[in-house]
Amino acid sequence: MKPETLTILVPVYNETECLPRFCESMDAFLEQAPMPTQVLFINDGSTDGSLQQIREICNRNPNYSYLSFDRNYGLSTAIKAGIDKAESTYIGYIDSDLQTSPLDFLLYFEYLPAYQMVNGIRAKRKDTVIKKMSSKIANNFRRLMINDNIQDTCCPLKIMDATYAKRVPFFDGMHRFLPALIQLQGGKVKQLPVQHFERYAGTAKYHLLNRLWGPLNDTFAFRWMRNRYINYRIAEQEIHQPLIKHEQV
Repeated sequence: MKPETLTILVPVYNETECLPRFCESMDAFLEQAPMPTQVLFINDGSTDGSLQQIREICNRNPNYSYLSFDRNYGLSTAIKAGIDKAESTYIGYIDSDLQTSPLDFLLYFEYLPAYQMVNGIRAKRKDTVIKKMSSKIANNFRRLMINDNIQDTCCPLKIMDATYAKRVPFFDGMHRFLPALIQLQGGKVKQLPVQHFERYAGTAKYHLLNRLWGPLNDTFAFRWMRNRYINYRIAEQEIHQPLIKHEQV
């Protein structure tokens, strides 16, 4: 039986000011992680020098790897690319802006493998009033429309069973529905309070309009997809391989 392993996906878009401090925090987690863990940066078309920093980090530390896009594709595409590349038992996700702590991942492991996802709930959020208000509206609307009972679907601190993660049907905006997409497959989601901090440096990549319009619009797309989603379990099977007939000489 292969040992359990973890890959932590870290999408990066113009976070050059945060990356050194982020690695310090991640290194502290890696020293305590209960299973072999690889950090996978996904450079989403950064234009500020983040890619060069990522190259240097990965060159000096074998626990870090990276892939880099030819342009900016967005968070959902970055997460999908990371899931496609990961070959571990579990797949984690965290942002590089230091608003959540990798050390909180240590709280997650006791719930694996009983749950197919562990999802954070950002307690005492250190965000602006507008950011908290738009997030609350979007979360309430999503729960009303799809009834997933997830308190903080966009919390950037998750660990998923890789088997379930690789079956997630991907679409633009998918990152907002990862817990619901795990549930759609029959998976169980555990929610845990995690720390939340003010942004260490840099600027947020979203404003009020795309924080509201994107989630509201994507909720309707999710409802459409959920009504047509194919999910099944095979109870029994017997499959024979065709016999190869050899010609008589």
